[in-house]
Amino acid sequence: MNFDRHAVAAPTRELANWIAGLSYDDLPQRTREVVRIAILDTVGAGVYGYCTPWAQMLLAWARRGAAGAGEAHVWGEAQLSLRCADAALVNATASHAFELDDYHNAKIHAGTVVIPAAIAVAEKLGSSGSDLVTAIAAGYEVMIRSSLALNPSAARLRGWHLTGVTGPFGAAAACASLMKLNTEQTAWTLGLAGTQGAGLWAFNADGTMSKRLHAGKAAHSGVLAAELAQSGFTGPTQIYEYEDGGVLKAFSDASDPAPLTRDLGAVYHLDQTSIKPYACCGSTHSYVDAALALRKKLGAPWDTRRRVRVGTCKVVDVQCGFDYTPSSALNAQMSLRYTVAAALIDGQVLPAQFTDAKLSDPVITALARKIELVPDPELDKLYPKDFAGWVAVEHNGDWVRVDIMNPTGSIHAPIDARGITEKFRGINPQLDADAIAAAAFAIEQHSVRKFLGLLVNPQSKRSAA
Repeated sequence: MNFDRHAVAAPTRELANWIAGLSYDDLPQRTREVVRIAILDTVGAGVYGYCTPWAQMLLAWARRGAAGAGEAHVWGEAQLSLRCADAALVNATASHAFELDDYHNAKIHAGTVVIPAAIAVAEKLGSSGSDLVTAIAAGYEVMIRSSLALNPSAARLRGWHLTGVTGPFGAAAACASLMKLNTEQTAWTLGLAGTQGAGLWAFNADGTMSKRLHAGKAAHSGVLAAELAQSGFTGPTQIYEYEDGGVLKAFSDASDPAPLTRDLGAVYHLDQTSIKPYACCGSTHSYVDAALALRKKLGAPWDTRRRVRVGTCKVVDVQCGFDYTPSSALNAQMSLRYTVAAALIDGQVLPAQFTDAKLSDPVITALARKIELVPDPELDKLYPKDFAGWVAVEHNGDWVRVDIMNPTGSIHAPIDARGITEKFRGINPQLDADAIAAAAFAIEQHSVRKFLGLLVNPQSKRSAA
């Protein structure tokens, strides 16, 4: 790495200097593997999310502003149709459209922000697969470290959706890497990105679409920040640490700048990215695992007369412990009660569990409303380092309990390349999952546009018109 120590004066500049000097050869083999897996998983979620109403609404809005030849593809479409930033906006929103995208215990969804932004810029520039992998690694790492510095639990309890708050940093880092910006320009890019960061948890009040937008807007902000910085538009070069309006103080009362740069270049937090096997909030996945284990142990069909208790930490209780009332898919995907009930009754928590009919299913709804949440101080000690949880069921006069320290899909119980390929196939059966997976896992040998061409179904009616 070409790391200029003389350019380092503060966390923002140290990060900028690291991004500007990062090369493919600097990345550990494991980190490269994680990035390749993340590309396949994110693109799969994005192609699936393309058809959701919220992604289509945003695409229609972007089309109205498009003029002339496009710079980048909407994933799954055959023609270039949008400006780079708008393609990132649409593809990121689609990737986050149905809670299928990856997550990190820093309480962020990095892939859904960083990868759409990086792919859009790489398309425009004709970047190599190796440069794309390098950029995505930089983006993930910066986004994760930004959230860790804020103290994820503290910032979340203030109502911030950290994907929206820290996502612009991740997208900006990836774009700056691809555009080969120098340290000063990259510092401006981070500053311009950070001043756009936002995202409020108020969507939980009524299960609205705004959560999906947070990822898209973060990706768009990162592209915009890098393009402006490249043109000479300056941004604050102390965006993290400045006392009056720096991100750390503005978003959290418990922030610490140390995670931004501690072991930078030696430790890659992105290696601990989790893949979702279930179409719901990542904080509910341990509970889904526990519920499925109980269903297997006690037998199916599920006896809905059994009492069910669920142990929660404070953050999960605030975030997902609300009373369940049928409304939107997002409302159910964020509901601990609904996801546990669906797991116990249906034996799965996949897109099929979030249709309009399922959301108001009287059996699932009745069980969800009866589930008792139990505050557990021991879980508070673990979260968010470990996304732990437990579910207990009354059976023949006794309580049968299953504890899960970390869910399926985490680094403690990883989903391998074959499993991610099968996930892609399951949600996008119209595409050649094997060919797409093979290209993703060897992305360094492929052009970005050739890879995106594999996402186009010849029988599809998708159009850029």
